[in-house]
Amino acid sequence: MIPLKDNVPTAAFPVVTVGLIVANVLFYFLYQHGGITTVPEGPVNELAYHPCEVNDSCPVIGQDWYITALSSMFMHASLEHLLGNMLFLWIFGNNVEDALGRGRFLAFYLTAGFVATGLQTLVTLYLGTPEDARIPNLGASGAVSGVLGAYVVLLPRAKVITAIFVFFILLQEVPAWVFIGVWFLFQAWSGGFSLLNPDAGGGVAFFAHVGGFLFGFFAVRLFAVRPPLRPAY
Repeated sequence: MIPLKDNVPTAAFPVVTVGLIVANVLFYFLYQHGGITTVPEGPVNELAYHPCEVNDSCPVIGQDWYITALSSMFMHASLEHLLGNMLFLWIFGNNVEDALGRGRFLAFYLTAGFVATGLQTLVTLYLGTPEDARIPNLGASGAVSGVLGAYVVLLPRAKVITAIFVFFILLQEVPAWVFIGVWFLFQAWSGGFSLLNPDAGGGVAFFAHVGGFLFGFFAVRLFAVRPPLRPAY
C-alpha cells in the first residue's frame, strides 16, 4: 500500500516538513553521490550510524556514534528508500507540524529518530551478531515512524487515499487508523520474524520503525499545543 494523499487541510505552510524533505534530498544527491567525503570507505561509512561503536566492539568508523546518530537520519540507502520516506513525511508530517508548531515539531521529529536508533541498537547488540552491529544504519524511517504514531493519535478519523497493488492498481480511501495500524503491525511482525530468520530481514531496521512509532504514539500529547484541523470530509 502506498499513501497518496490525506483529507486533512493545514492551517499554515509546513515549513519544517518541507525543510526536512529538502535537507534529505540535498544530503542524498550532494553528499552521498557528490563525492564529498573524508574517509576512504566513502560517505556512508563516514556519517552513517554503526551500533558496534556504542559498546566499543569495533573501531570508530568515520565520525563518532553520537554524531552519526543525527547525520544518519538524513542519509538513505537508495533513491527508492529516500522517495518512500519523504512521501510518508509529506503526507503525514504537515498535519503533525500544525498541531505541534514548528519548533516543537522539529524537536519531536529528531527525538523520535534518536529513540528509534536507540531501540534498534539495543536489539542489534543484544540479539544480533557482531556482523549485524557493523552494518551501517541510515535513513529517516525511525523519525518518520514517530510522525505516523503522532498522526494516528491526533487524527484517527482522517482518511488516506491509498494505491493498493494486487494485479492492478486500486485507489482506495482508507481510514488513517487502519492504514497506519496495518503498517505498524507489519513492522512489528517483520521485526520478530527477522530475529528468528536473520537472513530474511533484508537489512531493514524494523525495530527502529517500531521504536519511533511507539515514541510518537505515546509522546505526541507532550508536544502538541493545539488540535490539527479536522478532516475536510
